[in-house]
Amino acid sequence: MKVLAVASIVKPITPEQRQQIMPSEVPATLQLYLDGKIEQFWFRQDKPGVIFLMDVDTVDEAKARIEALPLTAEGFAQYEFMHVGPLAPLGLLIQGK
Repeated sequence: MKVLAVASIVKPITPEQRQQIMPSEVPATLQLYLDGKIEQFWFRQDKPGVIFLMDVDTVDEAKARIEALPLTAEGFAQYEFMHVGPLAPLGLLIQGK
């Protein structure tokens, strides 16, 4: 199952807090990538935050993994989760369908 996890920063983070949290946040995120749970990731251009394309068994699994990340666990980031899949209506363009 593919899930988009879209983050928004909901609580300002001070430079001191950033120095404390990011040494844990970055390796934890990288581990999700190396474990194949995050397939792709982007930095939002509209406001602070990230977007992850995740490969998980359920939306609840995505939530649990993301909620364990330090920025989320400490209340600085909040995510929206969306189950996504192939653009099924494109099948109408295939002859014989």
